[in-house]
Amino acid sequence: MQTDKITDKIVSWLKDYAAKANVKGYVIGVSGGIDSAVVSTLCAMTGLKTLLIEMPIRQNSAEVDRAWEHMEDLKKRFSNVEAISVNLTPAFEELYKTFDVNDEEFPAEKLAFANTRSRLRMLTLYYYGQINSILVCGTGNKVEDFGVGFFTKYGDGGVDVSPIADLYKTEVYALAKSLDLVESIQIAIPADGLWDESRTDEQQIGATYPELEKIQKDWGTKTEADYSGRDLEVFKIFQRMNRAAQHKIQPIPVCNIPEEWRN
Repeated sequence: MQTDKITDKIVSWLKDYAAKANVKGYVIGVSGGIDSAVVSTLCAMTGLKTLLIEMPIRQNSAEVDRAWEHMEDLKKRFSNVEAISVNLTPAFEELYKTFDVNDEEFPAEKLAFANTRSRLRMLTLYYYGQINSILVCGTGNKVEDFGVGFFTKYGDGGVDVSPIADLYKTEVYALAKSLDLVESIQIAIPADGLWDESRTDEQQIGATYPELEKIQKDWGTKTEADYSGRDLEVFKIFQRMNRAAQHKIQPIPVCNIPEEWRN
């Protein structure tokens, strides 16, 4: 993988997009995970205003510590980087009470409110983006955004640009290594940070990113009959999640009205 060329391409793309949009830079939600760390570093490399926001909601302390270790590292390396923390736990708790959530009796409410965490963060990023004349930079990778749809609609999926959405997770790790990100970020087990208990991505999906990538690379050319054993299990997981996520992956559908009906 030609990490230097890919890095230069993304940084140049971010700079060009900001110039065309007439904005000053980018805001990124930093979670303590590999994707947001890579994206925030690439944004910092543009030389444009780069605002990093850590947004805890009943957060695991290890995730908070990793996020701040990364943000402090970037602040030392780049003078255009600012970092703040916005504690969203009080707002989340108020919504929890307002909606009268009963997540023990109704599991669907638990999932819906997990996604509410992501949507609160989206609101926060757009608030700070607007007052600073900067765009919200997405952190989704190719498997999450176009494979299994492992993101929250209008949550972490609500962004202005997606610089690493054409990179597989393993490629994101390769970029992280070439960018010399802090070790704690590089070795952290992927998790979305939306649950009180620390659920890893693998636990939620039922497969690892390398396993999912193997299926996605042949998606549309191979069928269920081409797989067996563990590969078949992962194929079925990928197929089920991809089908269920089409409303997130595809553009918003529009009901087209025939021209002759307009007269």
